[in-house]
Amino acid sequence: MKTKNSTKPDNHKFKLKFWKTLFFLYVHTFIPWLFYIFYYLYCYPEEIHNFVILTIFSAIYAYSLAGLGVTAGAHRFWSHKSYKAKLPLRIFLAIAFDASGQHDLISWVTDHRLHHKYSETDADPHNARRGFFFSHIGWLCVKKHPEYLKKAPTVDLSDLYDDPVVVWERRLYYFTSFTTVVIIPIAIPYYLWSIPFWQCYFIAGIRYLVVMHITFAVNSAAHLWGSRPYDRNINPAEQDICKWFMIGEFYHNFHHTFPRDYKASEWGWMQLNIAAMFIELMALIGQAYDLQTTPRSVVVARKKRTGEVTGN
Repeated sequence: MKTKNSTKPDNHKFKLKFWKTLFFLYVHTFIPWLFYIFYYLYCYPEEIHNFVILTIFSAIYAYSLAGLGVTAGAHRFWSHKSYKAKLPLRIFLAIAFDASGQHDLISWVTDHRLHHKYSETDADPHNARRGFFFSHIGWLCVKKHPEYLKKAPTVDLSDLYDDPVVVWERRLYYFTSFTTVVIIPIAIPYYLWSIPFWQCYFIAGIRYLVVMHITFAVNSAAHLWGSRPYDRNINPAEQDICKWFMIGEFYHNFHHTFPRDYKASEWGWMQLNIAAMFIELMALIGQAYDLQTTPRSVVVARKKRTGEVTGN
């Protein structure tokens, strides 16, 4: 795939992270088990009710907790400082982020700030010039590129270390992540609706996979395919299909052009931007403030100057 930046990546030979790769292989074993589930439901149609309840519960849990933790929390608040948040909201966002199981906040934000500062270079942790698989999940299975290790100390993280919520989130990450990724999604349907443990466990695994791959698609698909109405000279693109699944994170050409905008998109609510809706709701009740946005005139001028010409 030829990207906007035509410079080829170097021939660095990455070293595999054995245990991390083994973990990803394990969680992906849930996928072939789906065929067994379909067969099971065919044989025992009375069990369909359980899976309907589990699917609805998992969808609500994924979007209202893990999804918001990644989008409104790790991404728009801590990575880009696109708004300010009071202590109760910061605590909620930190716990919600841990429910995604995507490592601690400092690690996530470090990767993301490097990604923006050195996008599509060897210092970019998920450099899309290395292909879809690498930018999607492969980069997590190997040790960091030397350029990443060289540039990482140049990223200012003082704001994170000054936030006690972030400091404690890192100390308690494995506990809170295991609790919110495994225990709670299994315990609630198991005890509340008396659904068999194996069914709760299976759907919790599928939920984790869905959240993980939707998030990863922002790093891969949204850097390889789509339109570039704001800046045709960069890789990040607008994803018209994927945008319906990631509550406002697939307007990626806009986001990389105007990274401080709390909406991460041009129109906010009108583009099914649930994260923006949540941030505005928090502002309404006094938990969020100083929301950063890009003036309409600036957006229009930038589109005329560097956006793709569609011919319409």
